[in-house]
Amino acid sequence: MHELSLLENVRTILEEHAQSQHFQTVENITLEIGALSCVELDALTFAFASVMKGSLAEYAELKFKRIEGQGRCFECGQLTPMIELYDVCIHCGHFRVEIVSGLEMKITELKVR
Repeated sequence: MHELSLLENVRTILEEHAQSQHFQTVENITLEIGALSCVELDALTFAFASVMKGSLAEYAELKFKRIEGQGRCFECGQLTPMIELYDVCIHCGHFRVEIVSGLEMKITELKVR
């Protein structure tokens, strides 16, 4: 379950920012997660309390913002929605599509004290 290591990285980022920005507690965390990132939201939610236990985010509320997958076709140049990593272009059927969004995972909002 790579969600554990992702959350451990989030915890490390929070700790680093707490030192540099002088906050003690994280109340809310919003993660922006791409639909093509292979991150399971249920697994993140399940593991969150365990990974954050004893940290400045122990009692934080976890929220998600889902980013839809989108690609640009190398053949026709059109933007095309993507549900899976290797979807074809819906405009021309070409299989070479460069992913332009949907792979990301980042912290986009924090409420801290």
